[in-house]
Amino acid sequence: MNPKTATPSMPPRTAEDNIAYIRQMLGELRSIANNDGADMLRYLIEMAYVEAGDIQSGVRPLSVRGHRDAPIDVAFQSPRKVKF
Repeated sequence: MNPKTATPSMPPRTAEDNIAYIRQMLGELRSIANNDGADMLRYLIEMAYVEAGDIQSGVRPLSVRGHRDAPIDVAFQSPRKVKF
């Protein structure tokens, strides 16, 4: 007989909880990159940190899907042969 072992289930997390956690981790990664002198990596992490903060404060939406500008209809002309 193999009794089923109960695995503790994680409580469902909200998007807000996940963004807060991601921002916290980014802050820690930013400190590590800064201490190691990885300037470009620190900058990119900082940008993600700021973005997460903007999402938390409601300045930016969580997703941009469906909010993008529609493509512009532009007539496409095929390239012609160029004579030199």
